Amino acid sequence: MPIPAKICGLTRPEDAEAAVRFGASYLGVIFAGGPRQVSPEQAGAIVKVAGQVPVIGVFGSRAAEEILWVRDQAGLAGAQLHGGATPELVGRLLAAGLFVLPVVRIAGDSDFDHLAQYQALDCPVLIEPRVEGKLGGAGVQLPTELAARARDRLASGRMFLAGGLSPETVADVVRAVRPDAVDVSSGVEQIPGIKDHDRMARFLEVLRWL
Repeated sequence: MPIPAKICGLTRPEDAEAAVRFGASYLGVIFAGGPRQVSPEQAGAIVKVAGQVPVIGVFGSRAAEEILWVRDQAGLAGAQLHGGATPELVGRLLAAGLFVLPVVRIAGDSDFDHLAQYQALDCPVLIEPRVEGKLGGAGVQLPTELAARARDRLASGRMFLAGGLSPETVADVVRAVRPDAVDVSSGVEQIPGIKDHDRMARFLEVLRWL
């Protein structure tokens, strides 16, 4: 069975439609700033073309009420939490019916301690590199050794992996790390927020053969 993939940083319905056609398992829209940020209205247009594919909103430090308001406006299926992802916030969003994806950013051994707080919760964890001054992975690949150790620390917990993935690198990374799903944005773009349909198709095709 192919490794599920989330195509993130979508800003245009036509790119979302192509991602669904090529076989994406999740779509991502950003509300946390940067060149890929969308409004609830733009996200709603992406949700409309996504069909049965869940659209996940990416948030920085937001209260549950704000996230749920955006959910209701756009029709989101889930929330990816890049800041302030306390167990209490995760639990509240899960109780509200959202798919929740807390993010743990890794740069060294001390960052593994953050994994424990999510292991008792019924949600996957997204692992990505910690890049100073950046909310996300910034297209930087997490060293395979660190990613594999995060996989081991999560034990049977579900793990998404992000950071510097591309059609050229994803096969080797998946074989070495064994994530449950992968997340890609800049690796399948022409420019920030505008996806390259050929690269999206190639990325998802590679995953079918792993």
